Amino acid sequence: MPRTQFEEKYYKECIPFLKKEFGYKNELQVPRLKMIVVNTSLKEATQDSKVLDAAAADMGMITGQRPVITRAKKSISNFKLRAGQPIGCRVTLRRKRMYEFLNRLVNVAMPRVRDFKGVDVKSFDGSGNYTLGLTEQIIFSEINPDKVTKVFGMNITFVTTAETDKEGKALLKFMGMPFKN
Repeated sequence: MPRTQFEEKYYKECIPFLKKEFGYKNELQVPRLKMIVVNTSLKEATQDSKVLDAAAADMGMITGQRPVITRAKKSISNFKLRAGQPIGCRVTLRRKRMYEFLNRLVNVAMPRVRDFKGVDVKSFDGSGNYTLGLTEQIIFSEINPDKVTKVFGMNITFVTTAETDKEGKALLKFMGMPFKN
């Protein structure tokens, strides 16, 4: 099966660089991207289920994969939320789709953000995973801004095999993630 451009970049350039940078003896020790999880939740989904259907359709176009509807785990009366009620959607990307999504995010979507200066370095979780928050789905070229009924944000989590934030940052930076300074 042929590799994508980003997969090829990882195997040809990233592995030798990280091997040299961190002194790994084996290629299997080099951190790699395991999966990308794209998640959104909408408070309006409790009143109107069509909002959630539109968000799921948009997320499906963005990721190229059908999203899973997420449901509330607990009832919270202040938010008028009952357990089991649909409140969001999520997509887990792996392998080829993951690399294609990363390519579109880094090279197409992020440069379209007005006054973009890079993503924050402080969003690592301590074990090499990185979470990025986007405020609008319309930065992706697959979405037609004229047909959008509700603008929603999303969280994108990059799950890596890195053991430290330094290794995870080096991996994502080499893959093209535009970090601030």
